[in-house]
Amino acid sequence: MKKISTSFYDILGISSATICLIHCLIFPLLTILPLGLSHNPFIDLLFASIGLFAILKIIKKSSLLVSSILVVSMALIWISILTELLLDIHLDLIYFGGIGMIIGHLINYKLHRNQNH
Repeated sequence: MKKISTSFYDILGISSATICLIHCLIFPLLTILPLGLSHNPFIDLLFASIGLFAILKIIKKSSLLVSSILVVSMALIWISILTELLLDIHLDLIYFGGIGMIIGHLINYKLHRNQNH
């Protein structure tokens, strides 16, 4: 049975965080158009769950810097999502968390790639 490499989880995390960040930046612009769209924080929760899965697989084998960036970024994302779900307050922490997730995964991907060459 082939073991899934850390780079797969980095690519999954980068993709999920990028799509989430694009969603968070573009969706508010789409809501001003008369399309009948409204924000659904459960979509954010889906992206955060995928990201959480990816970082749980990565932080065991990554450096302290990468692990710290990913954990802090994920905490910012979850705080923002749970605040919106429970208190109906939108926090901008999700943007910083999304950017941090992308940066953390990119650093880890580059370190992992350099280590295997």
